[in-house]
Amino acid sequence: MATELSSFAELKKAPMAPVQTPAAIREKEVDAQGRAYATGRRKNAVARVWVKPGTGKITVNGRDQTVYFARPTQQMVIQQPFDVTQRREQFDVVATVSGGGLSGQAGAVRHGISQALAKFEPGLRGAMKAAGFLTRDSRVVERKKYGRAGARRRFQFSKR
Repeated sequence: MATELSSFAELKKAPMAPVQTPAAIREKEVDAQGRAYATGRRKNAVARVWVKPGTGKITVNGRDQTVYFARPTQQMVIQQPFDVTQRREQFDVVATVSGGGLSGQAGAVRHGISQALAKFEPGLRGAMKAAGFLTRDSRVVERKKYGRAGARRRFQFSKR
C-alpha cells in the first residue's frame, strides 16, 4: 500500500495483499523401534496399529490377516491404503483390534493403517486424504426407540 489513503472508505476499497502462510510441513513420527503407531476406529471397533518397513506381512490379533479376516472383501479393505499409495509389500503391520463385528474391525484396521502410514511417510497424506482413508467414518447404529420394534420400524399394525 504505497499510495496514500485519505479516508476510511478508501482503506476498505484498497486491494489487500494475499496473506501467505507457509504450509505446515509434517515430520515423520516413529518410535524407538522405527514403527509408526495410530488408532483406527469404525462403528464399535477400535484398532491399535503399528507400521514398520518390511515385506508386507499383516498380523491382526496375533494371526495372519488371511486367517483373521477370511472374507476376500475384508482383506481387500485392509490392503486399500497400500494400493492407493503404491506401497504394497513394503510395510509390515501389527494390529490389535477389539469390539464390533468383522466388517467394522476391517474398517478400523484400514483407518489405523492409513493414519500410521501418514505418520511414517507424510508425503502420502494427500493421496490417502483424497481417497477418504484418513477420515473417521462416524456412522454408527441408530439406537432402538421405545414403542417401536427397532430404531425406526413400527410394530405391526392391526386394524381390528
